[in-house]
Amino acid sequence: MSTAALLIIDMQNDFVLEGKALKVAGARMVVPKIQAVLSEFRKRKLPVFHIVRVHREDGSDVEVIRQERFRKQPFAVAGTHGAAVIDELAPRTGEYILTKTRMSAFIGTELDLMLRTLGVTLVVICGIQTPNCIRTTVFDAIA
Repeated sequence: MSTAALLIIDMQNDFVLEGKALKVAGARMVVPKIQAVLSEFRKRKLPVFHIVRVHREDGSDVEVIRQERFRKQPFAVAGTHGAAVIDELAPRTGEYILTKTRMSAFIGTELDLMLRTLGVTLVVICGIQTPNCIRTTVFDAIA
């Protein structure tokens, strides 16, 4: 029997809200679609993972290609409002919050172990930054 889990990736204030340094174009348009999928997973009591990118305040864990940008305008700093999940998708009790510092939700996290432990054999992945974080997470999920 297959168990599904939902992975919501990078739906954070710094990437979705207007006026933020790394706001992703069109991010607001996907929120209602993610809400609908999230609602279905919650109704069926299936595992939900909120995967969030977070960085140290000094930027020492930011990728080389983003370090200059981070120095000019820090983003997704651990413990800040910008790093938090947007209100419309706020995690509920029993849902998992995993932090990452790289594009893939599998790199340097316990996601693989948790999915295996929960018996998950199917993942539904949504969020923003399809060419980067979504794509690399999908690729690693398949691998």
